[in-house]
Amino acid sequence: MPPAAPYQVTIIGGGFAGTALALHLARQPGPLPMEVALVEPRATPGPGLAYSAQRPELLLNVRPRSLSVWADAPDHFAHWLARQPEAVQGLPEFAPRATYGRYLAEELATALAHPAANGVRISHYPSEALAAPLLPDGRRAVQLADGRTLASHATVLALGNFPPPPPTGPDHRYLHHPGYHADPWVPGTLASIGAHEPVLLIGAGLTAVDMLLALRAQGHLGPVQVVARRGSWPAVHGPAGAPAYPNFYSEMAAETTVAGTLRHLRHHLALAAAQGIDWRAVIDTLRPDLGRIWAGWPVAEQARFLRHLAGRWAQARHRMAPSHRALLTELTASAQLHTVPGRALEIVPAEHLLRVGIAQAGRPWQWLAVPHVICCAGPLLDYSRLATPLVQQLRADGCLVPDALRLGISTDADGALLGPAGQPSAGGLFTLGASRRPAYFESTAVPELRQQAAALAATLAQRYRAAQQ
Repeated sequence: MPPAAPYQVTIIGGGFAGTALALHLARQPGPLPMEVALVEPRATPGPGLAYSAQRPELLLNVRPRSLSVWADAPDHFAHWLARQPEAVQGLPEFAPRATYGRYLAEELATALAHPAANGVRISHYPSEALAAPLLPDGRRAVQLADGRTLASHATVLALGNFPPPPPTGPDHRYLHHPGYHADPWVPGTLASIGAHEPVLLIGAGLTAVDMLLALRAQGHLGPVQVVARRGSWPAVHGPAGAPAYPNFYSEMAAETTVAGTLRHLRHHLALAAAQGIDWRAVIDTLRPDLGRIWAGWPVAEQARFLRHLAGRWAQARHRMAPSHRALLTELTASAQLHTVPGRALEIVPAEHLLRVGIAQAGRPWQWLAVPHVICCAGPLLDYSRLATPLVQQLRADGCLVPDALRLGISTDADGALLGPAGQPSAGGLFTLGASRRPAYFESTAVPELRQQAAALAATLAQRYRAAQQ
């Protein structure tokens, strides 16, 4: 008889989530003679899109001691950073994103170089996964753009975030205008912007902050207008070492409404203020419990939160470095930066310009004409609208079902993809990262993703052992 095929796990996506999963598999208790294929088109897996930009002015939005790839060693990145050139004059409060990308690449390179002690062997496939149909023997045939096929016992989607959807419609002619920049993270997206040309940013989140930093670094001196619904920017981080606040999740564990949860939160914000404790500490103490709070609301309450509070929550929860706030203050004071409260509802090409129609509460539409518009809105989360071949194939086969709120993919508690009837899809399909927002809502930051990676690695190791019995 021919020897049995090696147990194959294929991870599609080599950004943080996929890298963390591969690394955690290599640390599972052995023996675990498993072949792990990391499918990532970039030549260097690990940094992904988020940490690939080689711009020193783009900083992480979290301090180093919260960014270890290892769930059980939270200071690992900080210790690594202390040995790097960036820390010659002391550990930076907020490290460059490119530095973090180098950290991830180095951790993964070590694992790629030789098999792990438990028997896991990780290999990088620099290609794109186009489809993963089910084979008669129950495995998935992960078909790559380079012509190779990986017969996989477990296939994990670690696809990360997708570019923002078009901010206005139905007239989409502007998408083909040379002055419209649909994805701010495409390499060279700012290269065509002249030093004195006006620019309009749609959105005032952390991506817009990064674009302001990048424009400033390349010597841009022209006016920048930012259109955002509330006309406000993310909060700034408080000082390191600020007093903590005791966790109070037990008081709200039974709450099933947004209003009830808010009552508890406001009560503790007032208590903290009376004690001289910063409001950020109240938000941060609930971080380990945010997924349970979200899951405790029925879908109607989750939808209510998305309609009314998600934007404000993002501003309070996802903060910027103090140096970034200082830049915004400087640019605003010099009149180079102007923030417009409102919504961009129409973009119309007008020769070399783009005319942007902005709706403001209680006022007539305002029209702005600029040569460059950069879409800094949030990523496309709705998997029913994604046109990537792999997602289309899995969706058409009924293996991938977008959730009711269009935040990501319907999964079970282990991250297994669910079919239309709510049963796990055949062939061992899993996901982690941004696609699991339906389960956690907060599913984009390092602490949450590394915990998902550790849990899924344990699940996959258990599946391997069960298959051997």
